[in-house]
Amino acid sequence: MIRGLLFTGVYYVLSFVYVLLSLPFLALPGRGPVTAIIRSYTRAVNIALHLVGGVKKEVRGRENLPEGAFILAPKHASWGDGFMVYPEVKNLAFVTGDHLERFPLVGGILRKLGAIVIDTCGGGERKASSLAKGMTRAREEGRRVLIYPEGHLAPVGYHFRYKPGVWHMQTAMDVPIVPVATNLNCFWNQEEIEKTPGTAVIEFLEPIPAGLPKDEALKRLSEAVETRSAELIAEATGRPVEPTRLLPDPDKGTVATPEAEAAKTA
Repeated sequence: MIRGLLFTGVYYVLSFVYVLLSLPFLALPGRGPVTAIIRSYTRAVNIALHLVGGVKKEVRGRENLPEGAFILAPKHASWGDGFMVYPEVKNLAFVTGDHLERFPLVGGILRKLGAIVIDTCGGGERKASSLAKGMTRAREEGRRVLIYPEGHLAPVGYHFRYKPGVWHMQTAMDVPIVPVATNLNCFWNQEEIEKTPGTAVIEFLEPIPAGLPKDEALKRLSEAVETRSAELIAEATGRPVEPTRLLPDPDKGTVATPEAEAAKTA
């Protein structure tokens, strides 16, 4: 727990410092300086996670990253997921809810980075409209887009239903989806402060081409991510490979655990 507490302190200090470093560049044209600062920030968090939290990062499958635009669809299991992935892929935009804009100064940084900010409070039409505008901009700029198809942080050994938004994005942009597997949650589970020392793996998998029917594309995506993530979890824990199990989506604003779901049905 001491490692986790120390890392949390370093994490907040880094976040504060890099937000301040970004401020002078928000009013300038172009996103280059802010993007460089935020990439440096995520690298600094990776270094702190290794040196303070004891969690080293290993990246596999870089050869599976296509040239040009694509959609990156990782397993979502840890608060650290984005910090692990962002510095590994250039020209990366990402999909996020507008709740982050409530944090001071964060909204301006998100807009400067070209993030696709979804209107989560305005109903289905406004949500779809904000997503469509963001996708159009990303396609015109030839950017890669990061989206978490599960939409929630999954505990070790579990997964959520893969949402069709990733397929709609692929259809609109006409680009491949690159699945990403990980076992980071074995070392930094969901939003927990505690860190378990070891080597966390993120692995870029074989791209899924555009043009597939929705159900087939989602099936291929979920099977690729969950199968390989289960293998990486077994590699980290030394236990036999066990398929991840489906959890129902948690209530809004909560983090899902198997215990909480069991209590609901008891």
